[in-house]
Amino acid sequence: MELPSKLLENAVNEMAQLPGIGKRTALRLVLHLLKQPSEQTEVLSSALIAMRNDIQYCKECHTISDADVCAICSNSSRDKSIICVVEDVRDVMALENTGMFKGVYHVLGGKISPIEGVGPSQLKITSLVEKVKAGNVAEIIFALSSTMEGDTTNFYIYKQIKEFEIKTSTIARGIAVGDELEYADEVTLGRSLLNRIPFETSIKPY
Repeated sequence: MELPSKLLENAVNEMAQLPGIGKRTALRLVLHLLKQPSEQTEVLSSALIAMRNDIQYCKECHTISDADVCAICSNSSRDKSIICVVEDVRDVMALENTGMFKGVYHVLGGKISPIEGVGPSQLKITSLVEKVKAGNVAEIIFALSSTMEGDTTNFYIYKQIKEFEIKTSTIARGIAVGDELEYADEVTLGRSLLNRIPFETSIKPY
């Protein structure tokens, strides 16, 4: 794609690195910004820089937060004995939008995937096991996507905590196999939480 300006080309190339943004869409976005008042672009730039430099991760559940402890973990009305294990912050937002979960979350930061070079040590699994060992957890709900990687991660964690006297469950498969939680509608996702099943019954051999 030939562009009349090197500055424009650099901006388009950077924008095109965002997920789901191709060169043509990047060009359209950059040209839109170019037409706006310079103050608006500066506000956008400042917001992105502040997000990148100042955002924190909750020391209890590892979700994105503006403080050491996120609003969910610091909420005294949440039941901290019930922990819903998810892949990333997008899943927390999807589940929160249902309004049906009153426990807390634990964000792993990904799924075990040997093909992509992601092993258990690269995920927030140890801190989850430590929570269980502390004796304050009554139930772990596995809410990872129903993919090979998601099921592998669920089973790995299950093996780490099965010796402890806690309930383990998984969300009901109202979510289609292979689907990500963030794309599920709120009603289906909410029902899958309410109708969760014991994890042992969901284990299937590969």
